Amino acid sequence: MNIGVYGLGRFGSFFSGELAKVHRVLACNRSQVSSLPPGVKLVSRDELLSCDTIILCVAISSFREVLQSFAGQLKPGTLVMDTCSVKMYPAQVMQELLPESVDIIATHPMFGPDSGSNGIAGLPLVFHPIRCSAERALQMKELFSALQLRVLEMSCEQHDREAAYSQGVTHFVGRVLDALHLTDTDIATVGYKQLLSIVEQTCNDPVQLFYDLQRYNPYTYEMRSELTRAIDDVLQVLAKQDVELKELVRS
Repeated sequence: MNIGVYGLGRFGSFFSGELAKVHRVLACNRSQVSSLPPGVKLVSRDELLSCDTIILCVAISSFREVLQSFAGQLKPGTLVMDTCSVKMYPAQVMQELLPESVDIIATHPMFGPDSGSNGIAGLPLVFHPIRCSAERALQMKELFSALQLRVLEMSCEQHDREAAYSQGVTHFVGRVLDALHLTDTDIATVGYKQLLSIVEQTCNDPVQLFYDLQRYNPYTYEMRSELTRAIDDVLQVLAKQDVELKELVRS
């Protein structure tokens, strides 16, 4: 089995390097790359499309365009996997654009270059076979297990529901805190330092990922609405406390 990785951005470069630790990996990128992870071989698009398994590491917003550009060129029996941070949208696009002769598995490695900087062993990877044999799905699960990843089988809908509140909230809060231009201080508490680490982890990613998480996950609007209500509830409690304090002072 030859594994081809399409997309050598920040995540694609990191993930291809991890895969190369346990398998031969060929990679292709639309633009020129300055460096490659150890064990990863840069190839032409035609050579990549001849691989048995192709893993797409591209932005959610460009996923349809990228897949459309070569969907008709894939040989029968090819397995295509996405790594998008949302699942319902790319699953729908893959089923729509890829011929029946091509197998499909939806995945989401729940980590990146920052959270996986000290190793990815034990980190979760969401895995959902859409159109492939049980034998082939098992083969890919074993590949990810060889990296000591914690493979979680989960439907695309369940993933998006849960990710809207876990990943979606984290990135939203990270961007809000970044807009406050917070800095370190000598009197920083452990909690404050953890907030700064959230900013670092989320804002090191391209801002397009933040936009895509909010736009392409159908459950993030609900999350933002509930987050707004929660903030309003806390502000109302504080406003009530302010009124009670003023009355206490006057008395």
